[in-house]
Parts: sequence; structure tokens; C-alpha cells
Amino acid sequence: MIEPGRITAAALTEVRAAIVPGIRTAELDSIAEAAIRGLGAVPNFMKEPGYAHTVCVSVNDEVVHGVPGDRVIQPGDIVSVDCGAELGGWNGDAAFTVVMPDPTRPELVAARQRLSDATERSLWSGIAALATVRRLNEVGGAIEDTIDAAGEYGIVEDYVGHGIGREMHEEPPVFNYRVRPAGPAVRPGLVIAIEPMVTAGAIETHVLADDWTVATDDGADAAHWEHSVAVHSGGLWVLTAHDGGAAGLAPFAITPVPIS
Repeated sequence: MIEPGRITAAALTEVRAAIVPGIRTAELDSIAEAAIRGLGAVPNFMKEPGYAHTVCVSVNDEVVHGVPGDRVIQPGDIVSVDCGAELGGWNGDAAFTVVMPDPTRPELVAARQRLSDATERSLWSGIAALATVRRLNEVGGAIEDTIDAAGEYGIVEDYVGHGIGREMHEEPPVFNYRVRPAGPAVRPGLVIAIEPMVTAGAIETHVLADDWTVATDDGADAAHWEHSVAVHSGGLWVLTAHDGGAAGLAPFAITPVPIS
């Protein structure tokens, strides 16, 4: 799964570089598709029944599964992009959130950046926990603790992470909050997509008329960060990070180990 993870990361890097106020979400979709196909892979989101795009682009109060189209990114928007690639029958899946600059609304931009930063930090906290815990559902506790320490945020419960391999979405579920029982054992061969989705308000959501986009009921902003992570005999490797997760795991004193 190393190559589909690397290709997913490469596509998201190109998309992130292209996001500026004034660009349409459909243009971001085209950039991601070209990047994935140019590296010999295929967009695995297109294999989801009824979905015809390479990425999901969720803006402001949209949590996840935002459908690309004619929407124009505005100054100050908080934008989450989710993407995946398939190569040789194996899958990668990752997401990031970015906040557009807006000098006329510095307080809004700062608040949205804090939300994104807290969500990203909780992702890395969950990944770091995966390096030491014995049971998978302990990861959710680490994510929840990080969000609770960050402020008055909500963790969306209706959508969680997942196993990933031959299919993009596989068992087991990966919760972003504490649950019982403790879940399956963490052992070599486990590959999961950890993806906290966090709101600046309440956690209740609804699906928009396009039958895909998930938005907060109260109109609060949302952020979404995700990586595909492999547990192997040598340690931990973040498949969808260019450095295997070295920078994100450094604050937790954990060094990822390449898969040999």
C-alpha cells in the first residue's frame, strides 16, 4: 500500500498548492484527478456508487463529502479536501483542511485556523497512540482528549475512520471518541484511516440535497484531517505522509519506521 499512499499524498499536495480565493471546487477536482492518473493510479472515490469525482471539497459548515462543482472559494473560507488513489488493487485515503486568508476578517480566520489546528493535532495524537496501544478503540480516547484540551469543540459521531486495503472502506471502524469495548488488537498488518471531523459547535449533521454533502445543523464551521496508517513488524508508517509521519509524530517522541 506504499505507492497508493504516496500517490494520494502527491495529489493532495498539488491541490493544496492550488487552493486560493477565486478557484472553483471543480478545478481542484480536476487537479487531483490529473495528478493521480499521471502517476499511473486511478481515483478510488469514483468507484463509490453514484460518485463521479476524485475529491470531496467541504467548505465552512460542510463537514465531509462535499461535491465539487461551480462553488468559488472565498477569502476566509475553511476548506477541507478528501482524496484517495487506487493502484494495483490497493488504496490510499487522506484529507487536510486549510483556511483562506482574509485581511478584512482576522478574527474569523484565526478562529477557523484554531479549529483546523486542533483537528490536525488530534489526528496526530491518534496516530501516536496507535504506536503504543494494544486495542484499536484506545485511539479514539487519545483523539477525544486532545480535542477536549483544545477548547469548546464537538467531535462528529455519525462519521468515523475505517480500515483500508483492497477496498477504500473496510472493517474495523476507527472511532474519534471513547467507546466500549476496547476493539480489535493492534498488531502488524493492521492498516487504518484515522480521520477526526471536528466542529466549532454542536455535532448534529444533515445531508444536503445533493445526497452527499454533510453539513452541521447549527451552521458551525467544521474541519477534517485524515491519514492512512500501517502497523507493521518494525513499527508504524503513515502511508499518506511524504515523510511517513516523521514531522507530525515528532512532538510525541515517536519515530516512524519505513516498511521493508
